Amino acid sequence: MQNILKAGLSFKSNRTWSYTNILRFIAVQAGIATTILLFACPTCWLTWDGLKNLIPDFFVSFIFSSVLSFGGNLVVSYLDERISWIDHPVKRIVLTVVFYMSYAFVSSYIIIVIYATLDGQVPSDNIPWIELLPYTKMPMWAALIFMGLFTTWSWLKEWRKSALEAEKLKSEKLAAQYQGLKNQLNPHFLFNSLNALSNLVYEDADRSAAFIQKLSRIYRYVLEVQNEELVTLNSEVEFARNYLDLQKIRFEDSLQFSIETQDENNWIPPLSLQLLLENAIKHNVASKANPLVIHIIQKGNEMWISNNFQPKNATDEPSTGIGLKNIEQRYQVLSNKKPQVITSEKEFLVILPLLKIEA
Repeated sequence: MQNILKAGLSFKSNRTWSYTNILRFIAVQAGIATTILLFACPTCWLTWDGLKNLIPDFFVSFIFSSVLSFGGNLVVSYLDERISWIDHPVKRIVLTVVFYMSYAFVSSYIIIVIYATLDGQVPSDNIPWIELLPYTKMPMWAALIFMGLFTTWSWLKEWRKSALEAEKLKSEKLAAQYQGLKNQLNPHFLFNSLNALSNLVYEDADRSAAFIQKLSRIYRYVLEVQNEELVTLNSEVEFARNYLDLQKIRFEDSLQFSIETQDENNWIPPLSLQLLLENAIKHNVASKANPLVIHIIQKGNEMWISNNFQPKNATDEPSTGIGLKNIEQRYQVLSNKKPQVITSEKEFLVILPLLKIEA
């Protein structure tokens, strides 16, 4: 049905009439004329004489179908360029009815007059104009069917175009939003790392030098993934391990961690683990007497990141609110899955869903 509509009802006034398009148009109109005659006189197709008698009626039906189809295209093409179905639906349907039905009546009447004159049914010098008007009734019913097809096709085409444009704008908006979220990460990571380094410099020059060397390698990863929406779990876990090793230079035995993963082609937003680890270190006490213990465990399609809950005073390390909120917003952009945050008196746990990329 879609191909028939494209072939028979989609000739634009400004479209080049190629040989293929003309043949397709003729074939569709012939098919319409044949269908009309099948319903009008089904028994005529059973005998050779009946088929011969149908030939004049076939050509008349073919001419009516061609004229109505071509005119409908002209009306649709003209209105498509000027009046939108989406913005002005009532105005569009009213003008479609007025323009097309007026065209259908005038063209049908002209064809009827010409046919009656050439067939000798009426004298050419004394045409009964009023008496021929009732013969336009059947073509006008056919015109209503054509108009329904034209209108439906035109509306569906514009609706699809609007839907695609809306989806494109939505994708562009989400991409811009996600890029904005990622742009928060680099300065956030660098600021906290330099803040930690400033404290370490006064304590131990050798440890601060090792910290700087480790930091440069880690920041290279940050730069590499800054344009990525997702990274493999393996690469993110390896980065998390390096980040914790970096923090071990600063905290030594005051920080303990374990990592358990069984990667199965899983993906995760970049720097998600690092942000959670950074928050854990920033907002919890880490001392030899009360070491901060962090666990990173893969459980099925989830990553569980937990630490023993021993918060610092809020005035010691004020929260910027970037870390966890950033992760939640990036998941919101990328999927319908959400991170979970579970807090108890002894433990702070964040569960990150792992994502899949379709091959």
